[in-house]
Amino acid sequence: MHRCLQLARLGAGNVNPNPMVGAMLVHEDCIIGEGYHAQYGAAHAEVNCFNNVRLQDREKIPSATLYVSLEPCDHFGKTPPCTSLILKEAVGRVVIGCRDRSEKVNGKGIEKLEAAGVQVITPVLEAASMELNKRFFCLQEKKRPYIFLKWAATADGFIAGENGTPLAISNDLSNRITHKMRAEEAAILVGFRTALNDNPSLTARQWAGPQPLRIVIDMQLRLPHENHLFQPGAPTLVLNGMKDSVEGNLHFFKTAPGAELIPALLHELFLQGKSSLIVEGGTHTLQQFIDRNCWDEALVITNSSLKINAGILAPTISSQYKTGEATYISDRHSFYKNPAACSFS
Repeated sequence: MHRCLQLARLGAGNVNPNPMVGAMLVHEDCIIGEGYHAQYGAAHAEVNCFNNVRLQDREKIPSATLYVSLEPCDHFGKTPPCTSLILKEAVGRVVIGCRDRSEKVNGKGIEKLEAAGVQVITPVLEAASMELNKRFFCLQEKKRPYIFLKWAATADGFIAGENGTPLAISNDLSNRITHKMRAEEAAILVGFRTALNDNPSLTARQWAGPQPLRIVIDMQLRLPHENHLFQPGAPTLVLNGMKDSVEGNLHFFKTAPGAELIPALLHELFLQGKSSLIVEGGTHTLQQFIDRNCWDEALVITNSSLKINAGILAPTISSQYKTGEATYISDRHSFYKNPAACSFS
């Protein structure tokens, strides 16, 4: 099962809003086939696993054990149900990491296999299997994307200089980690002031992978058209109070009068099937998510050698949520996790 989880992670960033899944066929302690879900809309892990069995090993499939990190599906979507393929291949034993809690599956795959006489063993490494697909489960159960908060601060707690002057706070290694994070998540958000002052691109330029949906809050549509967020290369959702339209790579999303901004945005992302969101700033935007309890994890990067004495203070987050730290040269990475985040289910 550890190997299945390892395989599943290879699909990170490419299968949203589907879960990451890995599968492996083992015959007499020998791996005869393995695969993972590599691309949204493409073959599932089980299909790729069976397809990767060598011709001379195919006769071993009925007496092999199929290991899969998530319960096989039993419905037609973009691909046929994996349970039908498992039964067609006459596999007699299936070991499953955890149950798929989505409405379309939620035990139906296990029931079908057991009804056909297949020995099903589950759960195995359940916590790790669920952690791997926390984004997928959040979208299914809480009706919103899994929310990551991320910011960088000086050693004395400032996120920007006076009047919002941009600062080069994090080092090259931290920047690369941030770009990896962008390539693996579905969407990324900044507020109006950050977009205006920093003029960020919000693209994953230093890591191979798909570009996230860029989101900017611009209620009065005051950002200049030359802003990097409006340039081609990645789609951009402009959250505003003035118009609804699609113009090239720009989607102007008008919130209803009196609607609360964060719930309106998260509902729209749920409808679009975006299973994860990075909130990168600035302080006002980040603090709104913190105060509403609308966040699941946070990464705070602190440059331990930089002090500026005055400027825009970083958001505040309770130390009760802190789960760990790591140091990358002069940058300290602090990790937080919120197990009781808000739900819109």
